[in-house]
Amino acid sequence: MGYVIVEPGMTAGKIGEADLIGRDDVETAVGYALAAQYLGMQFFYLEAGSGAPNPVSNEMISTVKQNIDIPLIVGGGIRDADTAYEKAEAGADIIITGTTLEMEKNLRKTLTDIIKALEKTDKMI
Repeated sequence: MGYVIVEPGMTAGKIGEADLIGRDDVETAVGYALAAQYLGMQFFYLEAGSGAPNPVSNEMISTVKQNIDIPLIVGGGIRDADTAYEKAEAGADIIITGTTLEMEKNLRKTLTDIIKALEKTDKMI
C-alpha cells in the first residue's frame, strides 16, 4: 500500500518523522499515488493524521482518484457522516474514521449515521 501523510499529520507524522505533503500540494500527492500504482501496490492511502482538525481536501482526493486505477483510502479528520459522505463523493473508495469511533460516546449512532451516509454513494459493497 502506498501511504502519504498530508499536513498537519498529527501523531503519525510526528512519530514517523514523515515529510508531510502540503494540504494544497495536489501535484505531489498525484505523483506519489502514481508511483505506488506503478510499483504494484494494491491501495493508496491519503492520511491527514488521527484526530486532524481538517481532513484531506476534496480537491486532492478527486484529483488523485482521477489519476489512479487502484482503490483510494482516505483518513484523518473525518468525524461525522456528512464528512464521510463528502470524501466518498470526492473519490475515496475507503473511509477511515478510527479516532472518532474510539472517542465517540454513542458509537452505535455515529457508526450507523456514517454507514447510512455512505450508502447514498456508489461506494458501498
